[in-house]
Amino acid sequence: MARLTPDAAVQSDGPPATDLRHLGIIVDGSRRWAKARGLSTSEGHRAGAEKVHEVLGWCSASGIQVVTLWVLSVANLRRSVDELAPLLGIIEDLALDLHCDGRWDVRPIGDFGLLPHRTAAIMRLVAGAENQQPGGVQVNLAVAYGGREELLGAFRRTVAELAARGYDADQIADALEERDIARHLYTSGQPDPDLVLRTSGEQRLSGFMPWQGFQSELHFCPTLWPDLTKQDFVGALESYGRRLRTRGV
Repeated sequence: MARLTPDAAVQSDGPPATDLRHLGIIVDGSRRWAKARGLSTSEGHRAGAEKVHEVLGWCSASGIQVVTLWVLSVANLRRSVDELAPLLGIIEDLALDLHCDGRWDVRPIGDFGLLPHRTAAIMRLVAGAENQQPGGVQVNLAVAYGGREELLGAFRRTVAELAARGYDADQIADALEERDIARHLYTSGQPDPDLVLRTSGEQRLSGFMPWQGFQSELHFCPTLWPDLTKQDFVGALESYGRRLRTRGV
């Protein structure tokens, strides 16, 4: 079972420590948050971006090592230009702000080939930049991300790698192993998410990390993302800490 610090820690200013290593977050509800307040959609997305900084602070205080934030799906790219253009700008600013903050090891992940040139260039720039905080929280910023697309890409890269080593089709089928696929995922070398948190009340994964999350615990929070509170966050950690994780054994 996952461990939390004693109950007294929950009453302190900071969130409780946890042995949870990797937290996946499906960022959801910014549009509804804006609509409920009579604000523009872009104002909702901007509020959502501001919440990212706060939540990462909670994660760091809790000892979480890796956080994957799904901020833009492949399906989101089909939204209207009027909504998508400002959203992409907000995501560009978020990636650059997180990197320049200096506290995070920021690693944008996703199919950047689907993004406009400027956005793709910024994602690649941040992904290739030297980590300013060795040992700090690793932040995977999932942009133009889709679980099926990630798996398809991993399969293709694995097959291409084996073919380059001289394997024919039958040999590739025989030689293919789980570790070969895992090595070509966006999160290669990282621990799988222990917990996946989705805000806004929606209770589905929508294709988030289907390979990595096969044993992840799930927590669905009814709060819209920009309204997420420290108590909501603590509640997710407490829920995780109460679960007996047998991993099928």
